[in-house]
Amino acid sequence: MQEVLKVIKPSTKEQAKVKKVVSAFIKKLDSKLKDAKAILGGSGAKDTWLSGNHDIDIFVQYDFKKYKEQSAELSDLLKDSLKKAFPKIKLNNVHGSRDYFQLVYEKYNFEVVPIIKITKSEKALNITDISPLHAVWVNKHTKKLKDDIRLAKQFCRANKLYGAESYISGFSGYVLEILIANFGSFNKFLKAIISMRLDQVVDPENYYKGKDVFFELNRSKLQSPLIVIDPVDKSRNAAAALSKEKFMLLKKVARDYLDKPNQDFFEKKEISFVKLNKKTKRNLVFITLEPLSGKEDVIGMRLLKAFNFLKRELVKFEVKKFGWDWDHKKKAVFYFTLKQMRLPDVEDRPGPPLKMEAAVKAFKKKNKDTFEKSGRIFSKDKVEFPELEKFVKNLLKAKYLKEKVKSVKDVKVV
Repeated sequence: MQEVLKVIKPSTKEQAKVKKVVSAFIKKLDSKLKDAKAILGGSGAKDTWLSGNHDIDIFVQYDFKKYKEQSAELSDLLKDSLKKAFPKIKLNNVHGSRDYFQLVYEKYNFEVVPIIKITKSEKALNITDISPLHAVWVNKHTKKLKDDIRLAKQFCRANKLYGAESYISGFSGYVLEILIANFGSFNKFLKAIISMRLDQVVDPENYYKGKDVFFELNRSKLQSPLIVIDPVDKSRNAAAALSKEKFMLLKKVARDYLDKPNQDFFEKKEISFVKLNKKTKRNLVFITLEPLSGKEDVIGMRLLKAFNFLKRELVKFEVKKFGWDWDHKKKAVFYFTLKQMRLPDVEDRPGPPLKMEAAVKAFKKKNKDTFEKSGRIFSKDKVEFPELEKFVKNLLKAKYLKEKVKSVKDVKVV
């Protein structure tokens, strides 16, 4: 554990540098704000950030009484203030429930979000208004658990379980913070996950003690395999984005780790053609792509759809293993290992059931070589691309794929 923490925990020097940059940023922005104040948010405010992760969240809190009727105008107000505070820095406008802004200041990535200042979640006019309350709760309940949270985050990150974005459907940082606070340590969290059933409810503040959450809350909020009641908003399932696949994967990885604790579980494995080719020896498809530009979640979903499209089409060659990764910049990689490299030259294509006489007649008219089997008409069709390499190269020309990625940079089929 200590060896892992030496790598993932920000050093005193790194913390001091980030603190200095954040303070300067907030000071500049505050000087151009009116009836509002900028504060540090996210993992920075909770002291649960990982070394090298310099994505900094800033919330600009606007006075509740003055702006509660102007909630929709906050983004425009903030944009004007940012332009005045940082006139030479490019602003990236990100559309959301309220528009927010991204910019690079002193080589650090800042995300600046306009919110209404509230003290109780019931007063929130937008989901983001509650965010500072998350930091207050986490800091109150995890004073001695910051390193356990870091371990949980790195563990999930290394095993592709970290992030509530729709293309990941994993564990958000906030959910991990809640779970560590609830169970008391990293190891206890993993042991709890292993024993959890589907639809398990974690309710740190005991809002629903003695009650049935599935009766109390809207069913649409309870579709995830794990229900985590937000400790600052009892109407919200903080783990709503979690998929069953990622929940079950964490169970497996947690069990493997506890059986044989190893530092490797905290190290992200880069998907490399050289390593995969050395391991598989044959029947490997490795594709390097350039994603389209846009909002991270949108790009990620496009890549996921492109990956799933290729996986479905390659089923004919019997997909054994597969995976994908994206550097969040200009490179994504997909890989598939397959059972076979070539299809038969002729395939049996199913037609309508024999009892559908008119459809069978039409099928026979359209296809020359037909036969009957198991109550259905079939035709023998020539396979256009029986060889894997030619099949893949043709597949990459599909319109559906071209709509999801900017370009295919390289294809290796071995």
